[in-house]
Amino acid sequence: MSGKAVLAYSGGLDTSISIKWIKEKYGMDVVAVLVDCGQPEDLKEIYVKALKIGAIKSVIVDAKDEFIKNYIFPSIKANLKYEKKYPLATALARPLIAKKLVDIARKEGANAVAHGCTAKGNDQVRFDVGIRSLAPELKIIAPQREWIISREEALEYAKKNNIEVSVTKKSPYSIDENLWGRSVECGILEDPWNEPPDDIYKWSKITKKDRENEYIEIGFENGIPVSLNNKNISPAEIIKSLNETAGSYGIGRIDMIENRLVGIKSREIYESPAAEVLIESHMQLESLILDRELVHYKYGLEEKFAELVYYGLWFTPLKDCLCAFMDKSQDFVTGKVRIKFEKKHFKIVGRKSDYSLYDMGLATYDKSDKFDPSHSESFIKLWGYTYEILAKKGRINGK
Repeated sequence: MSGKAVLAYSGGLDTSISIKWIKEKYGMDVVAVLVDCGQPEDLKEIYVKALKIGAIKSVIVDAKDEFIKNYIFPSIKANLKYEKKYPLATALARPLIAKKLVDIARKEGANAVAHGCTAKGNDQVRFDVGIRSLAPELKIIAPQREWIISREEALEYAKKNNIEVSVTKKSPYSIDENLWGRSVECGILEDPWNEPPDDIYKWSKITKKDRENEYIEIGFENGIPVSLNNKNISPAEIIKSLNETAGSYGIGRIDMIENRLVGIKSREIYESPAAEVLIESHMQLESLILDRELVHYKYGLEEKFAELVYYGLWFTPLKDCLCAFMDKSQDFVTGKVRIKFEKKHFKIVGRKSDYSLYDMGLATYDKSDKFDPSHSESFIKLWGYTYEILAKKGRINGK
């Protein structure tokens, strides 16, 4: 097979050896595409590396603003966490990368799109389904599915072909990073009994003293973060600042056993300081502003939305409908949240909004209490009528 393949390139082990392998296996030229979603690596260095390995062309796509606006913002509005823990940093970036790969494949006249995902991971699903949803005519090449190779063998292949990689037998971690979070797996982490060694943490290295603490304020407008400590700055700056500040307290570490889409469990380590703080702050602000029925109904839709993202079903009618619901739910989610950072911990200590449904006169127990207790007995009587009748009929508690 000849022609041209567009490769989602990260500069890591799997995608680096894929450039050489695709040329050997398919006889295809490779265009390496680096989609910038805010990962801290030097993309220019990776750009040169792809050419050195054998790519005929290397392309850097600045997608940071699009990632924030079209992917991170919806995730904040929906308080997205897969299995109530993972803020979906990697999963959110995959449909965006797939979209950019398709755009460049069409521009370059390529007849295939390639990625370096493993055969038992989630990312292969996200890429494949995303690409097929946008461009079913393109062939998908996944070397890690076709080429049965262990991580040790991959390292040997890289060494044999003079391909420089940062992964070593002593540090075999698979790492993915973008603006919203960092994931680490493989090596010693594959045994769920092993405590993660300190050397895996990069974003949440503790530099603060044990009793150090500080307060910050985050301002939201219609569910979107717009200010930090009363300064209106860009969302990208807010996220970067929170990653640095919260991370310095060791905030944002997640160690979980995760149910992969392909049916196996995996042990995953995540670092997401900004995501953890922003999602919790947003939820606390919603609790102040949204009515009970909306909050409770939204819980179920949030869980479904998180599953869709995790399962690679971004380009679907249901995702669009869920986004529309979430957008509407944020009409009045405007206000401020105050947070206290401490070592390995943060807590929401204040929240306020002009749209608050919290009525001090009804909530207080002091002399300014405006609540009429005479209403309670009748309300409770009506609320419990059904169960009173069940009891009278002998149909409750097995009697």
